[in-house]
Amino acid sequence: MDNTSKGGGLQEPETPEVMLELLWAGLEMDVMGLLHIPDEELASTHPGRRLRLLLQHHVPNDLEGTKQQLQQFQNLQKGPPLSPQGFEHLLLTGPSCIYWLHGASEAEERGHWAQVFTLLAQETLWDLCKDFCPQGQPPPLGPLGLHP
Repeated sequence: MDNTSKGGGLQEPETPEVMLELLWAGLEMDVMGLLHIPDEELASTHPGRRLRLLLQHHVPNDLEGTKQQLQQFQNLQKGPPLSPQGFEHLLLTGPSCIYWLHGASEAEERGHWAQVFTLLAQETLWDLCKDFCPQGQPPPLGPLGLHP
């Protein structure tokens, strides 16, 4: 997706502090599964508009789309670290999983979302330590040593 097709502002990642502030303020999920920034003042800022566009166009809003995106990230494990934009998409998919997990009514569906979130966290660790991890393996995720 190029910068001009979505109204600008998608090329340069925001500073982590700005993105954290936006996420910390909270997101709401509508009935269509789209995440929104409820704080209108924050949402109207350049970083807020950018986050909204990222959530709408780069973060899947269903389990199947999230699994497909996860598979794409997993297919890139042997390559170089993700671009800043790719890494940002990976990170933003995590909160989306959490919102879907909490909104799921069936235990089986919650289990699927929890599993995908765990694998996304593992992919994040994997990408962060590429070229630095011993024996080409990411560190285990938490005390359980969860591995995909």
